[in-house]
Amino acid sequence: MKTNFIIKSFAIQMIALFTCVCGFAQEAPQLTDAEIASVAVVANKIDVNYAKLAMDRSKNPEVREFANTMIADHNAIIDQAVALVTKLGVVPKDNAMSQSLQKQADETTIKLKAAKGKAFDKAYIDNEVAYHKAVIGAVKTVLIPQSQNAELKALLKTALPILETHLGHAEMAQNKILK
Repeated sequence: MKTNFIIKSFAIQMIALFTCVCGFAQEAPQLTDAEIASVAVVANKIDVNYAKLAMDRSKNPEVREFANTMIADHNAIIDQAVALVTKLGVVPKDNAMSQSLQKQADETTIKLKAAKGKAFDKAYIDNEVAYHKAVIGAVKTVLIPQSQNAELKALLKTALPILETHLGHAEMAQNKILK
């Protein structure tokens, strides 16, 4: 009974996150390159933190392998973003979109920490599917179109197929966990 409550509550959080990110995409906030850099770094750090939580909590080899991939790939993207902003002399600037992403992540982390065992595995993977869909949408509809710097735009375009691959892996893991 408690597990169903946690899963339903978590699903509501994911819908809220998706709505938040899609809402930004529909409203198309005007972001500077410094703000886009902040959103990109925050979004990647959030997923690294989710993956670290999965490594601490999950015993499922598939979930742990996926989480390890998330840690490695998202840290690599963060490293590339930091190198680029350093080269360009840009300081990432906090903004409403990055703040909203972090607020939702904090709420989601609380929900994930409340889940145990298989319920955690399901909640984590369900989150990864929803989160990657939302981030991909934001990258495609907000971050890439509004990037003014060609190198920043290229980095976002390079990250997009990685995010899409992560989504595919998360969906495969989700199907296995549902069985």
